[in-house]
Amino acid sequence: MTTYVLAGGCFWCLDAVFRKLKGVSLSVCGYSGGSAEDASYYKVASGKTDHAESVELSFDEATIPKEVILDIFFLIHNPTSLNKQGADKGPQYASKLFYTNNEQLKDFNAAVDRAQKHWDDPIVTKIEKLDKFYPAEPEHQDYFDNNPGNPYCPIVIEPKVAKAKAQYRQWFAEQ
Repeated sequence: MTTYVLAGGCFWCLDAVFRKLKGVSLSVCGYSGGSAEDASYYKVASGKTDHAESVELSFDEATIPKEVILDIFFLIHNPTSLNKQGADKGPQYASKLFYTNNEQLKDFNAAVDRAQKHWDDPIVTKIEKLDKFYPAEPEHQDYFDNNPGNPYCPIVIEPKVAKAKAQYRQWFAEQ
């Protein structure tokens, strides 16, 4: 199993897409990259901890290549927007890749290079060494499937799922 920690705006969006991919065994919403000793939704939402909403993702590279995971990451959020995704603004919505070893650092740099070809503006995604990942509260886990009545789900999350599925259908568990 390979584990990545990725931040690309609202963690509900990343989680919703990654949970639907073949080979993904775990997707956990949480917080990474901040300066505070701990993290919780309201502390992070204050913008004062510098944590980013993140997803800890474990997947089987024999089923889904790491390049596909990273290319989907760059497809479903705007990596050229600093601390902002759509109407969501603040450092908690930063685009970041958190590496744990030199191989991941190399993979993340290669993914940025691949992704830049698809964007006119420079990618501002930061690549940082992972210090700690704090799992988010239970109500944030699998939010998309558990909260279909929340307007955010069909308006913001569903289009990201559809975009990823349109380009990477063969990797989706649900056809």
